[in-house]
Amino acid sequence: MSEFGGLAALVTGGGSGIGLAAATMLAERGARVACLDVNPPGDPFVGVKADVTDDAAVRAAVAEAAGRLGGIDILVNNAGIGAAGTIEQNADEEWFRVLDVNLLGIVRVTRAALPYLRASGHAAVVNTCSIAATAGLPNRALYSASKGAILSLTLAMATDHIAEGIRVNCVNPGTADTPWVQRLLDAASDPDAERRALEQRQPMGRLVSAEEVAAAIAYLASPLASSTTGTVLAVDGGMHGLRPRPKS
Repeated sequence: MSEFGGLAALVTGGGSGIGLAAATMLAERGARVACLDVNPPGDPFVGVKADVTDDAAVRAAVAEAAGRLGGIDILVNNAGIGAAGTIEQNADEEWFRVLDVNLLGIVRVTRAALPYLRASGHAAVVNTCSIAATAGLPNRALYSASKGAILSLTLAMATDHIAEGIRVNCVNPGTADTPWVQRLLDAASDPDAERRALEQRQPMGRLVSAEEVAAAIAYLASPLASSTTGTVLAVDGGMHGLRPRPKS
């Protein structure tokens, strides 16, 4: 039997980037996969449309996904948005909007999925966090705050639900080569120079791929990792812990 054979997974933000890569990898390894997104993909996935800031829409979408999949064993909380700026440069409304999507979106989707996860013998939740949760990045105050909250929330959730057999972990990507990052680059005054700066910031000298993050998500979601919970897995080209000498 394949690694995820017989299991059902729900991936939020599954329409593109890391979410789509994770959904694809889980499906290739045998899972039945639903993607929750404002623009969900079609076959081979079950697409359910919802905005994670709308609790009623989330509850309806999660129930629809569970009904069409025959339950939910794995939840990948990947939906999120970015923000640039220091604490001076983001208005209160922007703070509310980003936290509503990035943090409360996880709360809403997981809350709706808990009854199905509790019924599973292989329940796993994987939250997409960020290197921004553990490293001080320039002009990312709001984004970093949202991801730091996700890291803490992951540990709290892992503690709260361990007795129910629900594992909760998060993955911390470095700067990833995704459509969202490309939009940030396109908005820069010199996109090529900005991309080189992002690449040089990571010890490996390149951006992380969506597929590399998806592989980490799949590991944390897998029944083969049944003793792994409350773990923060960095996929960042060494950015979190390595301090190589600058190239001469």
